[in-house]
Amino acid sequence: MPDEVARNLSKYRLEKAKECLDSAKLTYDAGQFATAANRSYYAIFHSARAVLALDGIDRKKHSGVISYFQEHYIKTKVFDKQFSYIIKNAFMVRQESDYEDFYIISKEDLEEQIADAEKFVLEVEKYILSII
Repeated sequence: MPDEVARNLSKYRLEKAKECLDSAKLTYDAGQFATAANRSYYAIFHSARAVLALDGIDRKKHSGVISYFQEHYIKTKVFDKQFSYIIKNAFMVRQESDYEDFYIISKEDLEEQIADAEKFVLEVEKYILSII
């Protein structure tokens, strides 16, 4: 079982993920699709970091978090393979919508990404609760 510091950090990161998910939904409803894409990605990212906290691990780069999560949680089947697609796709969309001048995510794709983010956060929460 992770120590108290790791458990508290994991819970903190999970709460941050939930806030990002709520923000994604609010900005989607306001028609701010690029911001909603960003926030839905960060909901996924902070969820993954919540899992890494239980291992006492953190990475400075997003790619490092994603890589560790895939190596230790997807390949080992702790989480279903679909979550690998979800995190990689959300990362790509976030990169494009944040840094490319004329990238526009479709309403349908964004709806799917937000639904995927919600699924990711809920699955991580279930996992964390089973560990702590």
